Amino acid sequence: MSKFLIGNAPCSWGTLEFEGTGGEPIGFSRMLDELAETGYAGTELGDWGFMPTDPPVLRQELSRRGLVMLGAFVPVALKESSALSDGIAKSLKIARLLAAVATEPAPFLVLADNNGTVPLRTQRAGRITPEESLSPNDWKIFAAGAEAVARAVRSETGLRTVFHHHCAGYVETHQEIATLLELTDPQTLGLVFDTGHYTYGSGGADAVEALGQFRERVWYVHLKDCHPGVAADAREKGWDYFEALRQGVFCELGKGSVDFPRVLRRLAEENYAGWMLVEQDVLPGMGSPKESARRNRDYLASIEHYFTQPR
Repeated sequence: MSKFLIGNAPCSWGTLEFEGTGGEPIGFSRMLDELAETGYAGTELGDWGFMPTDPPVLRQELSRRGLVMLGAFVPVALKESSALSDGIAKSLKIARLLAAVATEPAPFLVLADNNGTVPLRTQRAGRITPEESLSPNDWKIFAAGAEAVARAVRSETGLRTVFHHHCAGYVETHQEIATLLELTDPQTLGLVFDTGHYTYGSGGADAVEALGQFRERVWYVHLKDCHPGVAADAREKGWDYFEALRQGVFCELGKGSVDFPRVLRRLAEENYAGWMLVEQDVLPGMGSPKESARRNRDYLASIEHYFTQPR
């Protein structure tokens, strides 16, 4: 039986990579305390500077709470070739910190598009049409940039890179995920499969079927739910990505449309042995993160047998 390795992330406490989202932020110390108290064993880094960037200090903060570092989300405007040099430099800076506090299994550099910065993609999140995707030439630039980041990170730090498909970015829909994977080397770039972003970004398609289709490239998993009623309202009323977040499109686990028992069963069938990271993206000041984290962990405990049952 595989071990059930569950972490949570700063975004569940309102620490997102987007600027100008308002609200009162929760500091890293309180976030890590609450994460550990609610039953999680791993975390991601959050924005650069949210947690300590001095390796011995960060290592101490993690170890005294019994936590391990699982990865760091790094947005890069990969469509723009002029942004690649800075994107690689930023990725390497973060990867060096990850490597300095790494345990086994090693953390991932979680690469993503610079989500939320292109007005059309932000406004149309959750209802992207094929005509709104990248052109063939832009796809080549995007894919080559993602591989360049991954190669640089692996060469300097030994860490592997996974790409995070994400609403309000250029890799959101099922076909966009498939296209990026077709254009990149499976030994160089993996995929972090996010159940909530997939469900919302694909218009409510079955995340479990997609997980099976992409399984050969899935090196890491984010567990996120998607509220079907909020998603439907967002599409009907034309909300942008941030309004959908404010309205709670990513709800607590088990309260949306993602079939998590089937997700766990599929991962077990595929002998997935890595970490799973709970994410409930909220804006700063929204909800009660600690209580939500506890309910999410309790829900996973109630369905854990779907993953750990003998096969």
